[in-house]
Amino acid sequence: MMSGYVGDRAVVLGGSIAGSLAARILADAYREVTVVDRDDLTDRADPRHSAPQGHHIHALLARGQQILDEIFPGFTDELVTLGVPTGDFGTSLTWYFKGTAIKKAETGLTCVAAGRPLLENRIRHRIRRLPHVMLREQTDVLGLVTSPDRRTVTGVRVQGRSRDSAEEVLAADLVVDATGRGTRTPRWLAELGYPQVPEERVKMDLTYTTCHFRGPLPFDPIGDDIALLPVATPAVRRGAIFARMPDRYSLSLTGVLGDRPPTDHEGFLAYAESLPIPEVYKALRAAEPIGPPTSFHFPASIRRRYERQTRHLRGLLVMGDAACVFNPVYGQGMSVAAIQSLVLREHLRQGPPEPRAFFRDLAGAIDGPWDMSAGADLGFPEVQGRRTAKTRLGNAYVTRLQAAAAGDSELSVAFLRAAGLVDPPQALMRPRLISRVLRGSAR
Repeated sequence: MMSGYVGDRAVVLGGSIAGSLAARILADAYREVTVVDRDDLTDRADPRHSAPQGHHIHALLARGQQILDEIFPGFTDELVTLGVPTGDFGTSLTWYFKGTAIKKAETGLTCVAAGRPLLENRIRHRIRRLPHVMLREQTDVLGLVTSPDRRTVTGVRVQGRSRDSAEEVLAADLVVDATGRGTRTPRWLAELGYPQVPEERVKMDLTYTTCHFRGPLPFDPIGDDIALLPVATPAVRRGAIFARMPDRYSLSLTGVLGDRPPTDHEGFLAYAESLPIPEVYKALRAAEPIGPPTSFHFPASIRRRYERQTRHLRGLLVMGDAACVFNPVYGQGMSVAAIQSLVLREHLRQGPPEPRAFFRDLAGAIDGPWDMSAGADLGFPEVQGRRTAKTRLGNAYVTRLQAAAAGDSELSVAFLRAAGLVDPPQALMRPRLISRVLRGSAR
């Protein structure tokens, strides 16, 4: 908890995970914090209209769980009381690469099997209890308001979604854009005369299709564990997440480079049967679905390089998917948003955030997760994106590590700590691990 305030009013655009976490951090530094969102957020635990991907399985990685417990004490215990399955990342999940499972081992990292709508609901429940935070729901953001010289943000123009709502200005000392992949900040900056925001794209052409099933299952390969994860690789391109949720079982099928899992039940099951492990199809072929399968198309991962801009608009920060959209199959989005909230907290401890320094440190927080997910996608030869020698070397090494981890619990733990964003990717290159990978490859 910081002592004293650095400003009077902060406005957060977007009430998603990133926006809610930003609001929690800002509540310690500003006398008033307003979260603006176009949806109705009132105690809902179903997918928001603005987040159709909420119908699909979302992973909260280990580092994300740790941060949520830090800024919302008792958060994981609260989820457990609601019936959310929890376990160890190394023993309650079965990870498959090329159809072979890596060896199970205790990691000490907590896996929380709560869907995104429930996580959003419980986070919003916490921020609603903060005396200085207000949610402006069913409200559209129309644009920024700046000083006459266009160097500083002074507020945002908003309008309620009801017919009789008039446009108004919310004054702000700080505006945080957490509106997600549909962010308009690059366009707003261009209209104000600022340089174009540099971007990196990795075009994966991913589609994932999800169907939920009632339990108990006729055949249950998960048991008291949480999920089976046959991961798509360049050698075996179809992947899935088959998970035990609080009140159902869910299967998300993934297809890359135009391969699209069907949305009819028969086609969905046929796709599941094509996975490199038979347990998923065997479990669900006679299970009762809860509604039809639904699909979500994800064309590309996008990283917006605000730290590379030559000029910055004072009083404007960007976080979450508005800054970097990750391939969702790696489950990084929510956890990286949590990591970014700690970057924001660190800067607020020094006073009002200075955009250039903030975006520099935000880039440092994004580097590791981006290298892991974008780098893995670039292992598929047809994927469009910039490949470096580091990318090629990393992919070759991690493929060997995953194969060696089938018989080596120390490698399993190292991999899961990096994949869970607890350790940086460089930790996988420790001499002791390299030696074990080489010995495992020789075997």
